Amino acid sequence: MFITSFFTDTFAYLTGRFFGRRKLLPHISPNKTVEGSIGGILGSCAGMLIYGIIVQFFFNLTVNYLLLFGMGFVCSVVSQFGDLAASRIKRQYGIKDYGNIIPGHGGIMDRFDSVIFTAPTIYLIVSNLSPFIIG
Repeated sequence: MFITSFFTDTFAYLTGRFFGRRKLLPHISPNKTVEGSIGGILGSCAGMLIYGIIVQFFFNLTVNYLLLFGMGFVCSVVSQFGDLAASRIKRQYGIKDYGNIIPGHGGIMDRFDSVIFTAPTIYLIVSNLSPFIIG
């Protein structure tokens, strides 16, 4: 859940910063772009594939890369939804940041707002479709 959320956040920020042109939902989060959203999805998928390679290499498990890629995609979309939901709440109540522990970042909650939505998604996927086969 942390891989998909953090890779989504990081790659969405970097892609949006360098290539972002079209605003995603400016009334909710004025700095998020469509290009950043796509970059976040691709980053999450790449992160999950890298995770699969590491698991296969170090733990000698057979990895279902298609399922990991799909998890990266679905969880990235859910992660972005969680981020937008938190942005909507902040905007509704006039809150700029959730805290100042990480200056200029929106606080600790800003790091984990997407994880709150991603965790149940990962649970549902893994409890019904295991991405790893012991072998």
